Amino acid sequence: MKVVLLAGGFGSRISEESQFKPKPMIEIGGMPILWHIMKEYAYYGYTEFIICAGYRQEYIKEWFANYFLHNSDVTFDFRNNKNEMTVHQSNLEPWKVTVVDTGYNTMTGGRIKRIQKYVGDEPFLMTYGDGVCDVEIDKLVEFHKSHGKMATLTAVKIAQEKGILDIDGDNAVRSFREKNMSDSAPINAGYMVLESKIFDLLVGDDTVFEKAPLSMLAERGELMSYLHEGFWQCMDNVREKNLLEKLLAENKAPWKKWTRQVPNLQYKSNL
Repeated sequence: MKVVLLAGGFGSRISEESQFKPKPMIEIGGMPILWHIMKEYAYYGYTEFIICAGYRQEYIKEWFANYFLHNSDVTFDFRNNKNEMTVHQSNLEPWKVTVVDTGYNTMTGGRIKRIQKYVGDEPFLMTYGDGVCDVEIDKLVEFHKSHGKMATLTAVKIAQEKGILDIDGDNAVRSFREKNMSDSAPINAGYMVLESKIFDLLVGDDTVFEKAPLSMLAERGELMSYLHEGFWQCMDNVREKNLLEKLLAENKAPWKKWTRQVPNLQYKSNL
């Protein structure tokens, strides 16, 4: 199965960095968060990626164009008017990566529709390019195959920050406790498995995948959820970026299942 990654948005809530590069290319531990997500899928054997680019799409293309060079030991020989490059050793993942310009203002459903020809008539994996997770993707795929529906999304419960108040009719607070996971409704965390028939529900560039298409699937009984009780974290702002940096620096990153070392860079914590 191919992996489709949505990487075309503006990332306006983390504009400190997204003004220079697409949000999925903001680095965590010296590598783009998009790379971390790809490493997650590759760990389970999914190594063919289709990236739905948009805003600053040239940045993504140039990064992958230079990836081979930046991860290889090379000799450049300019002697005797030559211009030769010899590759001695390369530390590359066996990936196939297709980067598609899906438009500057295209909505999420429109971006997925635009890469239909690269997916073909087969099921595919899809997620957003700004969140990492330790979901066991092989079990997610197995669950999807078991129910035979058109779509499966990974659902997570996130801890809420506000306390719970028990208030009487006279406005007196009778009890107080911190919120916990059981108080939260599950949210869509991405990490989806989709049948190719999903393309029939995507009309044009203004289609928001999370609105009409998913609502239609739910009404038809064709949308299933895979409840993930482990780690999931999106990167919507600098605080969340710092959190991910901190987890990596302390070697506590649940999504990092591979063995390749991530640079131990300094990070500024605002937690």
